[in-house]
Amino acid sequence: MNHQFLISLTEKYGAPLYVYNADVIERQYQRMTNAFSSVKNVKLNYAVKSNTNVNVLKFLKNLGSGGDCVSIQEIKLCLAAGFEAKNISYTPNGVSFSEISEAKELGVKITLDNLSSLERFGNEFPDTPVSLRINPHIMAGGNAKISVGHVDSKFGISHTQIENIKEIVSKGGIPINGVHMHTGSDIKDPNAFVEAMEILLGIAKQFDTIDFIDLGSGFKVPYKDEDHETNLEELGAILGARFNEFCKDYGKDLKLIFEPGKFLVSESGKFLAKVNVIKQTQNINFVGVDSGLNHLMRPMMYDAYHRVHNISNPDGKKENYNVVGYICETDTFAESRQLGKVSEGDIICMDNAGAYCFSMSSNYNSRFKPAEVLVIKGQDFLIREREKMEDILKGQIIIDTL
Repeated sequence: MNHQFLISLTEKYGAPLYVYNADVIERQYQRMTNAFSSVKNVKLNYAVKSNTNVNVLKFLKNLGSGGDCVSIQEIKLCLAAGFEAKNISYTPNGVSFSEISEAKELGVKITLDNLSSLERFGNEFPDTPVSLRINPHIMAGGNAKISVGHVDSKFGISHTQIENIKEIVSKGGIPINGVHMHTGSDIKDPNAFVEAMEILLGIAKQFDTIDFIDLGSGFKVPYKDEDHETNLEELGAILGARFNEFCKDYGKDLKLIFEPGKFLVSESGKFLAKVNVIKQTQNINFVGVDSGLNHLMRPMMYDAYHRVHNISNPDGKKENYNVVGYICETDTFAESRQLGKVSEGDIICMDNAGAYCFSMSSNYNSRFKPAEVLVIKGQDFLIREREKMEDILKGQIIIDTL
């Protein structure tokens, strides 16, 4: 998507605006399936939480993806997008058992990550298959807040509790149909996958009812020009060979599952915001845009880096700027960036805005959420309307006597 096309979208739909390129999503999906082509039965379950727009879900479903859900609402979004229940996996954390029961009634595949829920599930739904989320005690991820497989993480059943698991499973007659892990996001070291996989396979071989191994995701995508990404092809060859070897020893062709989210949609997204003001202080040139952490929280929450461009003047003389939002607290998208000279009314573009951007947005400061556009083969489709004041008031009950 070239700069002029992106600018034309802001003229058509307004700013701020999220734009997703479906061609990039398809490219990433095909790249991942090709990387693991040595495995007879591979399934990608898209991590719905990364971008929940129902049109993005439909597009991925049509590519052949399943859905990886962490809430009952995400399950229902997948069903609304046309996914079959058998292609939806549900891996909750710390939810009420009533939500797990509802998911079971909807017919989706369930993964449990604590002993209490596992025991209750066996008591209430005897002979119903369930999979186990295992904590491999491996620190992996680009930030402490997105590293979820280490020893002190709230996620998963510790691999050291295998005897407790086996006792509950034996007592309840629970068919364990799979083992699952997710160690984190933006994993830089591929050895983390190899090490964790060995732990997972060690758990799997202690049950004779296994149908699949789920390695989660966390594949790193580049955010900076010099940034590296997970060597997916190399990793696919290593993991594929080890998985095939395990299947042979196990005596059964198991399914290998991954749950990519960011890898599939991050690079597809652009976030476009219009410059409201240029403010010069003693040390900093601030570019104030018509957006803030209410629309794109990742820089403030994770210290995430997004490449930033002035697409209205890409070839202009470079100057140093801090790009900031309009929220009433420190609200910085980018610090000390070299941009073509910025003027009021210019369009600022932020890359890697397809994952965990709109899905984490809010109405903080009572601001409206932006519109979303999906571009398919060069044709643009509005897939979410910009909010209005009635959306802010929706659900609020005004007390007449006040």
